[in-house]
Amino acid sequence: MAAGIPTLCPECDLLQQTPPLPPKSSAQCARCGHTLHRHRPDSVERTLALTITGLVLFAVANAFPFLSFEMQGRVTETTLMTGVEELAAQGKGEVAAVVFFTSILAPGLQLALLLVVLAPLKWGGRLPPGFPTLFRWFKRLVPWGMMDVFMIGILVSVVKLTDMAHIVPGVSLYAFVALIFVLAAAQAALDPDVVWERVPLRAALRRPPAAGEPVLGCDVCELVVPAAAADLDARGRLRCPRCADVLHRRKPRSLERTWALVIAASVCYLPANLYPVMSVTSLGQTQADTILSGVLFLLHHGMWPLAVIVFTASIFVPLLKLVMLVFLLVSVQLRSRWRPRERTRMYRITEAIGRWSMVDVYVVTILVALVHLGNLASIEARAGAVFFCAVVILTMLAAMSFDPRLIWDALEQSHDGARTAHPAGGHAAADAAHA
Repeated sequence: MAAGIPTLCPECDLLQQTPPLPPKSSAQCARCGHTLHRHRPDSVERTLALTITGLVLFAVANAFPFLSFEMQGRVTETTLMTGVEELAAQGKGEVAAVVFFTSILAPGLQLALLLVVLAPLKWGGRLPPGFPTLFRWFKRLVPWGMMDVFMIGILVSVVKLTDMAHIVPGVSLYAFVALIFVLAAAQAALDPDVVWERVPLRAALRRPPAAGEPVLGCDVCELVVPAAAADLDARGRLRCPRCADVLHRRKPRSLERTWALVIAASVCYLPANLYPVMSVTSLGQTQADTILSGVLFLLHHGMWPLAVIVFTASIFVPLLKLVMLVFLLVSVQLRSRWRPRERTRMYRITEAIGRWSMVDVYVVTILVALVHLGNLASIEARAGAVFFCAVVILTMLAAMSFDPRLIWDALEQSHDGARTAHPAGGHAAADAAHA
């Protein structure tokens, strides 16, 4: 990493210089504590090796049987796609689309994009057309890959079916579990700065900002762009010269969009918890289950760790996230100066926890895939699953729409125009913390 890289913190908008980092260390924002850069040794080689391994595991996970359901001599075999197909067949196409995207498409695209991006860096080939755009899309997809959450859904599903039938894991399941760890390791090994440094830049963009010069920070590649050097597209929007992402001093209409998404999620929250998420038919008798009754089922069978996980992820976390987002929105609109660092940390929590609420959606997906033996045994997705899936996606989008830099605006004396680099005090040295 080059010495003295100017960086605009994406969470508090402080302009600061990032010092050269020793191996396995990181630099945090001097004001809000956000991790700005992290040094990862041999990033390209390690990430590429894990990516190739992940692609092999991904192919195996999608090509062979995943789980088998055996009841009174009748066997049902499933693949990863079976649950998606069953949800679509039951008229729950919107849930099927979300499950397909988060558990199959997003992880697969992440691996493919990493291979296309990293292979030329490793073997010295020409950068592919649209290289910055490809890596930008990889970064956009990372929050939407939820194989780890899907694995929790598998555990809950197996517990629910132990009294009904015999469950046999397939080759695909073992590959899927290995893929979870491999993809997580690849993301942890990747140093985005190494990739972005290979993108050619004009000389005007490689100099540090002059005193008093308006600058903008790219949310994707973190390039600090002098406002005069930003590219203009056909619609007159400023674009990053390195990754071509649209540049904004703040996310457009952040408060309005976040409020709209929070209100929509709140409207869906009650039916998501009151309506059944699925109905179970066994030997001609049908029983409808809500999220809470599923938690009680796990407690009744002595699986209190899983019960705690499901209750926390499916009932407590969505409500907590809505409360925290409302608190952040109100505090920003009141221009509160109360503990901005703690409120910024609260924002990070809302971004991190929302995806785990998909557990119950995945449980329904796995169960409808495994159990479809007519009156002998079958499981059908119900309206509660649709509302609950909507709550998860809406709260995730709400957290992404909120701009944490608004928290710090009340502390600034001037908010006119783009961020300005001051001759004294405008460049703060980022704190370096050794891992």
